[in-house]
Amino acid sequence: MAFSHIGVLVFLSSCMVAYGGNFYQDFDLTWGGNKAKIFNRGQLLSLSLDRESGSGFQSKREYLFGRIDMQLKLVAGNSAGTVTAYYLSSQGPTHDEIDFEFLGNVTGQPYILHTNVYAQGKGGREQQFYLWFDPTKNFHTYSMAWTRDHIIFLVDNTPIRQFKNAESLGVPYPKNQPMRIYSSLWNADDWATRGGLVKTDWTQAPFTAYYRNFNAQTATVGKLSNGAWQKQELDAYSRRRLRWVQKNFMIYNYCTDYKRFPQGFPPECRL
Repeated sequence: MAFSHIGVLVFLSSCMVAYGGNFYQDFDLTWGGNKAKIFNRGQLLSLSLDRESGSGFQSKREYLFGRIDMQLKLVAGNSAGTVTAYYLSSQGPTHDEIDFEFLGNVTGQPYILHTNVYAQGKGGREQQFYLWFDPTKNFHTYSMAWTRDHIIFLVDNTPIRQFKNAESLGVPYPKNQPMRIYSSLWNADDWATRGGLVKTDWTQAPFTAYYRNFNAQTATVGKLSNGAWQKQELDAYSRRRLRWVQKNFMIYNYCTDYKRFPQGFPPECRL
């Protein structure tokens, strides 16, 4: 997959490694039995959900900083109650995590793209968006660009969110724990659609999401001490695109939720 110059600048490092191109080589199917499938000689992967269970996969490798790209085509039709999760995560009670979650909805209603960042086991940093296209009609690229300074969430190379390192303000930031890539399709009708008011219509099952064109550009774990990493910043065009998305498509931002934080917003919101 070629990276456009529009968006975040390309990482430059003597220890840069690129992965991608074949799901057999890069991922393990971890649960759901035959509901998770790899086909087209490793070029396509699908996850399905029915009354019995959902399904999921994870990367064989761990990653510490870099850019992760994956193309997804989400569950079509009445997907209310379903969640397609695609994220980076370490393990344990003080885990780090960078989340994309796609919350299904009834036919004709937009998906909600839910994002979150965990550091040292603490999350609660949600931003949610509507998408400016139908994510069930075609494949679209969802990316995470992760450096020591910030995490940038991108959709089709358009930045939708930037989470900056605010350790100077006492806020933990994910920078020490290598993370694997995970994805799952599962039933969350107790909370996902209108707070659980809309239940999964099992007559529509199986629900299926598709994946292709995985690409990762990342440093080799354990080779970050040579100082070869350069900062990755948004260019002027990308900053305008970020503002456009947040003005027109953001539907929730924890940094503006007065009811949730009556005593004042978390310190990273100052950035």
